[in-house]
Amino acid sequence: MIEAAKIWNEPNNKSHWDLPLDPGWSKFAEMAVLAGKAIRAAHPTLPRILGGISPIDPGFMNCMKASGVLDHVEAVAVHGFPLDWNLWQIQEWPSKIAEIEALVDIPVWVTEVGVSSFGAEEVQAWGVKRTAQLLRGRSPRIHWYSLYDLPTAWEATTRHKEAEGSSYYRHFHMGLLREDGTPKLGLMAFADEVDILGLCQWFHFEDHRLDEAVAWMRRLGVRHLRTGLSWADSFRPNALDWFDRQMDALAEFEVTVTFCFTPEHRGIAPHHTSAPLVPKEFAEFCGSMIERYCPAQIASTSARLTCEPVECAPLSL
Repeated sequence: MIEAAKIWNEPNNKSHWDLPLDPGWSKFAEMAVLAGKAIRAAHPTLPRILGGISPIDPGFMNCMKASGVLDHVEAVAVHGFPLDWNLWQIQEWPSKIAEIEALVDIPVWVTEVGVSSFGAEEVQAWGVKRTAQLLRGRSPRIHWYSLYDLPTAWEATTRHKEAEGSSYYRHFHMGLLREDGTPKLGLMAFADEVDILGLCQWFHFEDHRLDEAVAWMRRLGVRHLRTGLSWADSFRPNALDWFDRQMDALAEFEVTVTFCFTPEHRGIAPHHTSAPLVPKEFAEFCGSMIERYCPAQIASTSARLTCEPVECAPLSL
């Protein structure tokens, strides 16, 4: 089931929002408010989450507060990767959350946190355990990124790609499973912390890993999942067939669905990071997806913003 709807992904990150086109985030704020209203019109209680910020920037959050965006969400989200991309150390996690908590009166979710196995699998395994230790009790939702490594034949969603050096290649090693589906050392570490850790796993259009991912999440005892429905993908042939298949396969999990990515022909610039030409169109996409996959007439517990432990069977590999 859908437990929350998330508006965009890393809007203050130049790889996910074209900041030169919108230097003060006014276009993003307009779009986010419209999306929040559309989601609320489609469902009276479904929690709306402001897209996870990366970097964790109080200045951006103050901007969203001043723009009225926080009046249309029930939680805000942060992303952090201190061992790979951020310029702060892993033990600073509690203080990073506190920086945002000091500015808002709604919960702060951690919808992406991860450690790559780029240098060594042992580093990732340690990172899972240390992250869980630091964040336990600090956030209602914690989503580990990710279940699978990014296939090497695909591109990571960044602006400068290989010119970024090792920062770019780390994108391909964030999974608990290798590209071929075999487990890393971090998988068992994650299984030990699944009472508080959910997963963030993006599924590409017609992703061949979907069914295998569901099987692994069942085996691990995963309860909370974050994934996305792409506005850009909605213009592909048979898009709704793929969306239906994806959401049906994930129905047993409590899903935070992220709406993002601008279709090239609907952006101010022809790029998925662009602000849309007509912000209302993105809002209409959000509303239509909630109407399709989270009908308001179906009673649910999705408005609950606290995390309850779940007992899971032991994992054996």
